Amino acid sequence: MPAWMKNRYVLTLLIFLIWIILIDPNNLISRVRDLRTRNRLLREKEFYMGRIEEDRRKLNELRTSNENLEKFAREQYLMKKPDEDLFVIVTPEEERKIRRDRKVSKTAKPAGRRAPGSSKNR
Repeated sequence: MPAWMKNRYVLTLLIFLIWIILIDPNNLISRVRDLRTRNRLLREKEFYMGRIEEDRRKLNELRTSNENLEKFAREQYLMKKPDEDLFVIVTPEEERKIRRDRKVSKTAKPAGRRAPGSSKNR
């Protein structure tokens, strides 16, 4: 046995470090994990507080101006007046997202549902 392991102070320090790092309910590993979780939650809080403030501003604009309300309805819900034609311009990035969403919806069909008139033995 090495001489440093026979020293009771070194042995006590070693046991203390093992206890603090691994065994104690408030050990170092769980403390680091909790700090990471806390930081992630603080970042999410900042993000959502910004979104809330932005949405409040938009809601105030929609409530105070009919022009803004009409603009919002036209842009977000593609509403139009009866005598107008509507042209939707899609960027390549939006088109890829739409195609990806369509693929997901086609592959995620609920099991057991069939179209009317279809049979099991086809």
